[in-house]
Amino acid sequence: MKQRSLILCCLLFAVQLFAQNYQKTALGLKTKLQSIDVEVQFYSPSIVRVLKSPQGVAFKKESLSVNKKPQETKFTIQQKGDVVSMKSEKLKVDVDLKSGKISYYTLAGVALLKETESGATFTDFDDAGSKTYGINQLFTLDNDEAIYGLGQQQRGKLSLRDAKINMVQGNTDDYVPFLVSTKGYGLFWDNYSPTTFEDKPDSTSFKSEVGDCIDYYFMVGGNIDGSIAGMRELTGQAPMFPLWTFGYWQSKERYKSQNELVGVVSKYRELGVPIDGIIQDWQYWGNNYLWNAMDFLNPEFPNPKKMVDDIHDMNAHVIISIWNSFGPQTKQFREMQPKGMLLNFGTWPQSGLEAWPPNRDYPSGVQPYDPYNPEARDIYWRYLNKGLFSVGIDGWWMDSSEPDHLDFKPSDFDLKTYLGSFRKVRNAFPLMTVGGVSEHQRAASSDKRIFILTRSAFAGQQRYGANTWSGDVNSSWQSLRNQIPAGLNFSMSAIPYWNTDIGGFFAGAYKKGWGDGTKNPSFQELYVRWLQFGAFTPMMRSHGTDIPREIYNFGKKGETIYDAIAKTIDLRYSLLPYIYSTAWDITNSQSTMMRALVMDFNDKKVVEMNNEYLFGKSILVAPVVNAQYTPETIVKSNEETGWNKNNDANGAKAQAVTFTQAKSTKVYLPGGTVWYDFWTNEKIKGGQEIEKTTTIDEIPLYIKAGSIIPFGPQVQYAMEKKWDNLEIRVYPGTNGEFTLYEDENDNYNYEKGAFSTITFKWNDKAQTLTIAKRKGSFNGMLKNRIFNIVLVNKKKGTGATITSKFNKTIIYNGKAISVKL
Repeated sequence: MKQRSLILCCLLFAVQLFAQNYQKTALGLKTKLQSIDVEVQFYSPSIVRVLKSPQGVAFKKESLSVNKKPQETKFTIQQKGDVVSMKSEKLKVDVDLKSGKISYYTLAGVALLKETESGATFTDFDDAGSKTYGINQLFTLDNDEAIYGLGQQQRGKLSLRDAKINMVQGNTDDYVPFLVSTKGYGLFWDNYSPTTFEDKPDSTSFKSEVGDCIDYYFMVGGNIDGSIAGMRELTGQAPMFPLWTFGYWQSKERYKSQNELVGVVSKYRELGVPIDGIIQDWQYWGNNYLWNAMDFLNPEFPNPKKMVDDIHDMNAHVIISIWNSFGPQTKQFREMQPKGMLLNFGTWPQSGLEAWPPNRDYPSGVQPYDPYNPEARDIYWRYLNKGLFSVGIDGWWMDSSEPDHLDFKPSDFDLKTYLGSFRKVRNAFPLMTVGGVSEHQRAASSDKRIFILTRSAFAGQQRYGANTWSGDVNSSWQSLRNQIPAGLNFSMSAIPYWNTDIGGFFAGAYKKGWGDGTKNPSFQELYVRWLQFGAFTPMMRSHGTDIPREIYNFGKKGETIYDAIAKTIDLRYSLLPYIYSTAWDITNSQSTMMRALVMDFNDKKVVEMNNEYLFGKSILVAPVVNAQYTPETIVKSNEETGWNKNNDANGAKAQAVTFTQAKSTKVYLPGGTVWYDFWTNEKIKGGQEIEKTTTIDEIPLYIKAGSIIPFGPQVQYAMEKKWDNLEIRVYPGTNGEFTLYEDENDNYNYEKGAFSTITFKWNDKAQTLTIAKRKGSFNGMLKNRIFNIVLVNKKKGTGATITSKFNKTIIYNGKAISVKL
């Protein structure tokens, strides 16, 4: 009897011990699994955070990317055998107390993502004298699952399956450790050190060089859009850009005087070619020892205030190059260096002399600053405000925001920053430096929306009013092809604003035997096709070195290449009401402007499609990415070789080419819908590949059935004319909806409700368009306006030309109205 009682007591004690193997918390649970402390926290019903660390080792982690505080979330917790299950109203999380594996499910029990058994590892690591760990976490993916994101890569591929990617920020690679899955979830690996992502048949892993803990977030979104929305909920929403930023931008490396800069805008106005922005590149500060002085010390810029005013008087805007490093003779360098706010490693430029190759006998002494230090960010803004913002500069071109790290030595990672070793926080450099400028400008003024063009990005950067470009890419067809999946993966990393150097940056190879290169047919064809692609990105910006990019360098009106460039710019401006409304959809509803086809179509053929995409939710863009009129030139250069101007010194002149002949290209139209050829209005069933006739001035564009697209007036700049007479094209075949958004264009009053929306709904069965009652108001809002309604068919509303053949002309006064077409 005593023995039986003893056994029963032991069993009860064992059950109690097992039952106490985890601790319920206000956010989730804590437990110890295989010598690892684990905490699972609900940040919302659809977002879960997982923290892991070696048992008993204390750590403190404050995320640089995540600005969401965990919200009170109702959840249940239940144990069955070795598995503890937590359920919110959106997902179920299972923690296996025996194997340590964490698994994620829909409420219906569909498996979304699983860790592998014993998938977390910690390896002792001495990080510049601080004891920490190398960390690794393995997951198991389904064989037929596709994943996207991780920022911008120049791999030329869309899907991340079977990829191994070493994530360290670089000139043309911008890494964001967030991925989305076709199964409807997102995964954010919250670590800033050099990280290797690897997808293999048996596991998918994130392995970071240093980390006091494993820290990742799982979010269920139901689809890719929902997962992106979860990431923005976690790391910040994207604000509205000014309307003028969506117009055409002209730039080059570099305008050498204020007269040249102003003259470019003046020439565009004289020619009647639209332009909204001009960009001043580097060395307006003078020599390299004064690098990034944030002041006009170059005598060719004697009156910067007049320069800015002259540009503004022509209804254009100017942004200017600023860097994340300083020359030794600048005031910033002299103030920061004694305070230990500079990072002493090799960066651009390497010589104090403007020559190539760099003369190492005269080192520039330029050093990046420490943007992790709040006082350093204060100093940075103080000089920026005094030297540039005060004269009316409209925005910032933050170059080398990775930053450039030349002549790399492993010991460079041991350098101390305000937040620890440079190794520990390496990849978050762009987030911190862009964020520093954004937060300071917003605190200084709300009259002008923040606009930052930057070369690198990290998770959460969408909240800072920044548009990232793809770096100093080659002027080659392969590089152009690479830009499409680069931009799409970047967009699926929850950062919606991206662009590229139209024409490619390094173009010296096209000058051989062709003077300045603008008359070389090989470059002309590449440039026009790149421009046509650029018209359907969030920022249309022409830029590069070696060959000038202004339209008048390519010829004159009536000549094929000139006319193709002008036609493309005009098309961009006609779409501004559509583009600006799409931007509001991003800010208001967490949408995405450049959309991989897999985001909108359940069609297996688009899962890895890397040469087509949707611009907004209605326009399918199929850029021409292969040479059709000239031989395809293979060009390879980088930040080192691209600056060697001797490469383009000689060479034979190629034969002249005429661009009048029609060509063709193949286009795949996703299934599940009907499509309309934008240029001809031909109606085509989806789910098939077609042969599309092209000319040098047109690329394949298709409109999804059910789309409603507003077209704006012909203008010379974005805000020249009010949208008081818009063409509204309705593409029938299924029901559709579109919301036209308007506000004051360039301040933050929209955050206070100063905006209006007008929703158009198409009932395909009834052939009726309903224009809803206008919602909201703002200063300067149109009380009455004209909508010219076109029901698109083979005979009416063709192409980009605004036509007078309307089905109905409606005078709209803000009250609801229905139109039978």
